[in-house]
Amino acid sequence: MPGNLQYSAPDSCEKHLLREITRRHFFRDCQVGLGGMALSGLLAGNQSASADFQPAGFNEGSRGLHAPAKAKSVIFLFMAGGPSQLELFDPKPKLQELHGQVIPESYVKGKRFAFIKPDAKLLGTVRKFGTHGDSAAVISECLPYLANVADDICLVRSMTTDVFNHGPAKLFMNTGSPQFMGRPSMGSWVTYGIGSESQNLPGFMVLQSGPRGPRGGAPLWSSGFLPTQFQGVPLRSGKEPILNLGNPPGMNSLQQRDFVNAVNDLNQLRHESTQDSEISTRIASYEMAYRMQTSAPELMDLNGETPETLQLYGAEPGKHSFANNCLLARRLVERGVRFVQLYHTDWDHHGNVGTELGKSLDERCREVDRASAALVSDLKRRGLLDETIVIWGGEFGRTPQGEPRDMMGRDHHVEAFTMWMAGGGIKTGQTIGATDEIGYYITEDKVHVHDLHATLLHLLGIDHLKLTYKFQGRNYRLTDIHGNLVPKLLA
Repeated sequence: MPGNLQYSAPDSCEKHLLREITRRHFFRDCQVGLGGMALSGLLAGNQSASADFQPAGFNEGSRGLHAPAKAKSVIFLFMAGGPSQLELFDPKPKLQELHGQVIPESYVKGKRFAFIKPDAKLLGTVRKFGTHGDSAAVISECLPYLANVADDICLVRSMTTDVFNHGPAKLFMNTGSPQFMGRPSMGSWVTYGIGSESQNLPGFMVLQSGPRGPRGGAPLWSSGFLPTQFQGVPLRSGKEPILNLGNPPGMNSLQQRDFVNAVNDLNQLRHESTQDSEISTRIASYEMAYRMQTSAPELMDLNGETPETLQLYGAEPGKHSFANNCLLARRLVERGVRFVQLYHTDWDHHGNVGTELGKSLDERCREVDRASAALVSDLKRRGLLDETIVIWGGEFGRTPQGEPRDMMGRDHHVEAFTMWMAGGGIKTGQTIGATDEIGYYITEDKVHVHDLHATLLHLLGIDHLKLTYKFQGRNYRLTDIHGNLVPKLLA
């Protein structure tokens, strides 16, 4: 050693003491705790888990962009209950002509229905349809605002699904599986695959409107077998958008920061000894909750929006409505949130009192039409539509046969229904697909739910065949063993 410095190796007891002093000093005295440091990469612009926090099921090679992305975010306007395509998007003169007659047996042989019998009579519609925009999109009088943005959307008249009961069908549309078995939702797969650009809000957020929540409930936005940091976070209306987000009485922001650091440090110690991925999720949750104490109330305050914008949506600050939720969805994607899901309920028009196909359908359309069209227009004028996919639709469609209850309505129909899409990478100003003369079967360009999922992932730069997670001994994906791209949807 140079000079008079002498060095002697510490014995094993001294080594242990020095190590413990160093650890205690690091945890106690550093202003940024170990949990915060470990999560800096996780939360600074990307919510995908860092290398230190990957559970056994992670397939790092499958994640990230597989191709250039056409869009950065998704807003899914989910009309829970199944809107009637025959009243809104797919007029059938032949069905009008055959109104009141028994449906030919060739259509229904071997088919199962939720409520009606195979010999149910055909039901025409009283709705009037018109062509709109340069694309000559055919849209019902029930949706006059949507008609004004006809050239900015793509109508898909040839959607099909496998499930005719509401809860399983909603699960199927959201997770790719009809079973309540813990499969991840679309938003969870997307945030698992490519993370989120938001530092102060979760990457996957859920908004609800209507008289009740959607059948199926929280599993519709669950992370399933993925780590829970990827699950959807529901936002409530009012002063407390997320329960238990505020500081306890008497605790200021600095004290709360110290508390979060201390808890994260303890959780990190536990993670080191157990390698339990849910502990890393817990750390991420504490960090995100701390950031959201400021960001969530600011997000929910619509008073800063211009009167013109509020009028465009029909939004009213402080009111719980689909219109407010659509405006919040725009604010969320502006802040980098990756996947926003809006649920609007009570579209199940069988014909019973209060949900008859006539008055109730008008009410549901008035609740969503203006705001849905406004969302497309507002995103477009702000330069966000090219990077945001907007989807509108439900879990299935409605039968050409009527279901006589207190007033005539329609039963659940899986063979053919309509959705519309707009935004990043979607070829708009067109109508894809066609159905037969009574709207029972698809005759052109069938688009299965798995195909929709594969195409959405593709637009986000994700190959649906490659984004996987190993669970119970095999690799799973959103489309499982199915799914094909829909080339006609792609710009």
